Amino acid sequence: MKKIKVNLTVNGKEFTLEVGPKERLLDTLRERLKLTGVKEGCGIGECGACTVILNGEAVNSCLVLTGQLDGSEVITVEGLEVEGRLDPLQQAFIDHHAVQCGFCTPGMLMSARALLDKNPHPNREEIKRAIEGNLCRCTGYQQIIEAIESVAGKGEEEGADYFEWDPD
Repeated sequence: MKKIKVNLTVNGKEFTLEVGPKERLLDTLRERLKLTGVKEGCGIGECGACTVILNGEAVNSCLVLTGQLDGSEVITVEGLEVEGRLDPLQQAFIDHHAVQCGFCTPGMLMSARALLDKNPHPNREEIKRAIEGNLCRCTGYQQIIEAIESVAGKGEEEGADYFEWDPD
């Protein structure tokens, strides 16, 4: 099988990879780049465990072929922490007990981060819509929604640069 050369920026770092034509982004991240925060749940885009931010959009990495991503930017849950400081969403999930088994948490965080990057002041319905593709079997969603709400809109009060992810 012919390999495809792909240049990707992942969590602020540039990578040049040669991938097979059927290699999923999920596998590239987990197997090649050892970013195991990205989880495989269903493998068919139904559970959201593999959600990453691709060029500013929350996507299921199990449905994306790496060979199509030349020049793209990917952010995984590992990219949320900057200089040893948790992203406010990560801290809010802890503070609001929105983490139980933890399997869905990385994907849930990435869906919420993509929402807040686009809309720092979402209402409850917008939050629900943003995470509707992420299944959680432990928390019942209430703590997750409350955690996201606790971060939403705080950018102006506490320093917007702290609430916007910037890998540089």
